[in-house]
Amino acid sequence: MASVPSLASSVNQRVADALASALPDAGAHDPLLRRSDRADFQANGILALAKKAKANPRELATTVVEGIAADGLIQEIEVSGPGFLNITVTDRAIIETLAARAADDRLGVPLAARPGTTVIDYAQPNVAKEMHVGHLRSAVIGAAMVEILEFTGEKVVRRHHIGDWGTQFGMLIQYLLEHPHELDHTSDDSADGAAAPEVSGEEAMSSLNRLYKASRGLFDSDEEFKTRARARVVDLQAGEPETLALWQRFVDESKIYFYSVFDKLDMDIQDPDVIGESGYNDMLAETCKLLEDSGVAVRSNGALCVFFDDVKGPDGNPTPLIVQKTDGGFGYAATDLSAIRDRVGVLGATTLLYVVDARQSLHFKMVFETARRAGWLPEGTEAVQLAFGTVLGKDGKPFKTREGETVRLVDLLDEAVERATAVVREKAEKIGLTEAEIAENGRYVGIGAVKYADLSTSAARDYKFDLDQMVSLTGDTSVYLQYAYARIKSILRKAGESGDRAPVAHPELELAQAERALGLHLDQFGELIAEAAADYAPHKVAAYLYQLSSLFATFYEQCPVVKPEPELVVGENRLFLCELTARTLSKGMSLLGIRTPEKL
Repeated sequence: MASVPSLASSVNQRVADALASALPDAGAHDPLLRRSDRADFQANGILALAKKAKANPRELATTVVEGIAADGLIQEIEVSGPGFLNITVTDRAIIETLAARAADDRLGVPLAARPGTTVIDYAQPNVAKEMHVGHLRSAVIGAAMVEILEFTGEKVVRRHHIGDWGTQFGMLIQYLLEHPHELDHTSDDSADGAAAPEVSGEEAMSSLNRLYKASRGLFDSDEEFKTRARARVVDLQAGEPETLALWQRFVDESKIYFYSVFDKLDMDIQDPDVIGESGYNDMLAETCKLLEDSGVAVRSNGALCVFFDDVKGPDGNPTPLIVQKTDGGFGYAATDLSAIRDRVGVLGATTLLYVVDARQSLHFKMVFETARRAGWLPEGTEAVQLAFGTVLGKDGKPFKTREGETVRLVDLLDEAVERATAVVREKAEKIGLTEAEIAENGRYVGIGAVKYADLSTSAARDYKFDLDQMVSLTGDTSVYLQYAYARIKSILRKAGESGDRAPVAHPELELAQAERALGLHLDQFGELIAEAAADYAPHKVAAYLYQLSSLFATFYEQCPVVKPEPELVVGENRLFLCELTARTLSKGMSLLGIRTPEKL
């Protein structure tokens, strides 16, 4: 089905046409339409146009109003102040537009006019290292942007740029070579030749932690081992088969752990999307040669560097982007630049989106500028860092354990689910939930609470991690939104709506103020999604859904739906608004990666 134009876009077009008729020589002009507390919409663009045309703004506004034909869309237009237009649409237009949205599986949300290909780099854990709270934001924000962009019709290529290369692997591989059974997983009662036991994420991480600590201890205390470990780095970089095979064991073991954490987060991570630093090894030397041959990079004290006029250190001297170190080793910049070459040249990216900590902003600014100079980011191709802030504790300081250590992500998620399950259990008997449903809803509520707390904050800002607030049934929380959805589904069940037919819309009815407010907000969903996609701003979706839930609460309080039983057509119309609200909530929450239980 074709997309449904919003009431705002329809009204905007009427006013724009009337403006063009009133001042034909002025060309197209934006009426600057916005929602208003004085009417449904207010158009503010006449003042600027009148100043440009040296016309009286109130007289121009009056002329514009006279040029708008009365029909089924606009009920009233009032000239206000120096030349604002206060515009009220008809009740019929609201319900007819919503009915068209309800008839569409996409809720009338349009696809992007010119979709492209976005390669999004997010959820980047490190091999052989535990994921901590600092990994949360990249994963959650990135996954939401994938869903939002795909919903607008964009082709999205996921890339998880895991840290799977570097000098630390020399130490790990050498230790495993000398202690070959450290990553083995066996069960005491398994028979010879039996299939290897299935390994949990916790078991995999436990093995990796144990091996890392042992190898680090030996590296720091045994000079001969340190020498062997450093030689092993050379073997790894040279692609020596036995060394690569042992390195692959670390990668595979880490993936077991990574995937278990992403599963807790209710995120789908696929093997083909995991392209670590090692995936670009074969390109590094060529990347450096191309940069040096083109003059984009120059040798400085033996290192290959790119300099920038506006990037200087505390001493006032230029701070370069180091692509290749003095000893011949490749820096992170070489890998990131090679990834850009691959993503644009091979994957055909029109947009590169990096969901990366704000503290890396200078690095990516220099990488993007270098790629531009080298011609690897051609005209029409955009590179964007969706920079995010820090997760803070209740005290406003970076989130740590009581011992001052970084919080393990799995511990945080498990506690969120535990807290949420307790909240669900309090209401379980009243709504008839089984133990299995309590456990399932507890997981959906707990993980949803963690995701929503992150996504309801602008990515660039820091936010406080407060589980007590996150699992609250009141306030701006995912639980509040999930409860609103479950409440609507309960209303529909009580009204006998089995799902065999959609509730009936009645455009002929006069709407109460709360119905109008809810309806006008429902109509904004498509424009909101387009804005969130364009601005890479999932927090705008969260804000929209919270307001939708609040408007529904007011509507339900002021407009009886089931009891006391309203007139039949009124009740049907209100059930229609309930059903469309539930669908909009469910779709919006799914774009944020949050489940909406039917009972809560």
